[in-house]
Amino acid sequence: MDKKYKHDEDIIDDDLIEDITDEEMFELIQKAQKEALNREVVPKKRRPFPKWVFWLIAIVMFLNVVALLPKTLSIPAINFLIQSAQLSTKDHIQAYKKAVVVIETEDQKGTGFAISDEGTILTNDHVVEGGETVTVAFPNDGLFTGTVTHTYPMIDLAIVETSASDVPYLTLAQEADVSYLERVEFIGNPLSFQGIANEGKIIDYMRLRDWDEDVLMIKAPIYRGNSGSPIINKEGKVIGVVFAALDHDDYGRVGLFVPIDYYYDYHQASDEENE
Repeated sequence: MDKKYKHDEDIIDDDLIEDITDEEMFELIQKAQKEALNREVVPKKRRPFPKWVFWLIAIVMFLNVVALLPKTLSIPAINFLIQSAQLSTKDHIQAYKKAVVVIETEDQKGTGFAISDEGTILTNDHVVEGGETVTVAFPNDGLFTGTVTHTYPMIDLAIVETSASDVPYLTLAQEADVSYLERVEFIGNPLSFQGIANEGKIIDYMRLRDWDEDVLMIKAPIYRGNSGSPIINKEGKVIGVVFAALDHDDYGRVGLFVPIDYYYDYHQASDEENE
């Protein structure tokens, strides 16, 4: 795809912030419960409180909370869960999920994925936060301590080595050869969920402020926690790594990913420096 630039520069979000935080969600649900209780008028009777009234109140409260969820999570957020459930019925998505890991530091959680059966993990530099060790959780192979061996801040990528062996891994494409509106799939750990599969469309290249390399935009539901998610093409190969989201003047909310080409360039340059 030819590189086009509708904007020479843009500013990425400081972090992948969803429309509403978990704390705000909890407060809204609590408020809805209180309002539901206040609306209920229990008739004063001398006889024992009827059980059916109790269950009616409970049902009304539950329905009020459920009715509030679309406003709380937003329709797009609910849709990404529904879409994930649909995609996860496919065999190839189930296979990809086995290679996608949760990476945890003392302060945050992100996504990474194995690129070798020896437990080498590719993720974002900002996910590991410049630390030396992180916790890596494989879906089927358990927890491991990961050592951050390489960081490439200029392209927001990092490599983590674990002691895992014979684990599922994803194959990297040789380059991010993409076309306009090409459909791709990605798997990550957004919000408070794990192993969420979704899909999107390639939009265009763009240049970010303070970046020397062009990145790719994708129209897709990208949320906090998706950092480090692999972008997978129809051949089942990783063509990039999600690292941010932003509000674009023309396309609205979009995700950004680092083309896999940059990983090869920086990793090779690092190896040559160490020789």
